[in-house]
Amino acid sequence: MSKSTKVTVNDLHHFNLSLKDVDQLDSVETEDNHFHIIQERISYTAEISKTDFLNKRYTVKINNTNYDIDISNDLDELIKDMGFEIGTSKKVDIIKAPMPGLILEISVKVGDHVKADDSLVVLEAMKMENSIASPHDGIIKTIAIHKGVTVDKGDLLIEFE
Repeated sequence: MSKSTKVTVNDLHHFNLSLKDVDQLDSVETEDNHFHIIQERISYTAEISKTDFLNKRYTVKINNTNYDIDISNDLDELIKDMGFEIGTSKKVDIIKAPMPGLILEISVKVGDHVKADDSLVVLEAMKMENSIASPHDGIIKTIAIHKGVTVDKGDLLIEFE
């Protein structure tokens, strides 16, 4: 595998950069995520305004114009060609009881918009209260339980749209 990096700008422009290309870049970091760049005797100010490190996606503002940047190396391209994706996980559309217990509280209702980590249900198991949180942002489609019911491990609690 080579030491090149594929850079895509605004899903239109594609570049292959080597470590040598990056080393030759005339740039100085002026403050966190802010840079001064000189290219072919022209001065630019750049700011990394949005970062998605896991997916290697960035938004860079250069002289008040935003550019969406995607970065990948040879290994990323090989994995993509093989049909795999890096940094993605299966989206959870149902919440099942992680253990047997008693439903003490249901914090949502059908149609509610929830954010990741919002509390959905409180389940009492082994004399402990366990808060079950939303794994992602979403809309509640179905609530299969009600307060005071006993559930077994694996029973359906909540389903997302």
